[in-house]
Amino acid sequence: MQTQIKTIGASGQISLGKEYAGRHVIVEEIEEGVWLIKTASIIPDSEMWLHEEPAKSRIDRAIKWAEENRPSETDLSELSGKIK
Repeated sequence: MQTQIKTIGASGQISLGKEYAGRHVIVEEIEEGVWLIKTASIIPDSEMWLHEEPAKSRIDRAIKWAEENRPSETDLSELSGKIK
């Protein structure tokens, strides 16, 4: 872990470096004058349901099944016979 000294500008901002440009961060004030800054991923409200039950468990099961079952060649003639 690297320690750096930064100066807070007149507008109350500090620069974390170009490698963090455009990233979301969580800033926790641990105590007065002490902050913990962590990079974060943001989940849009419209997609939050995918991370909640019951959708989360169903998606986890589907991913597990896909990892355990390799794709196989489909016999299109047989498949078309099933849909007639």
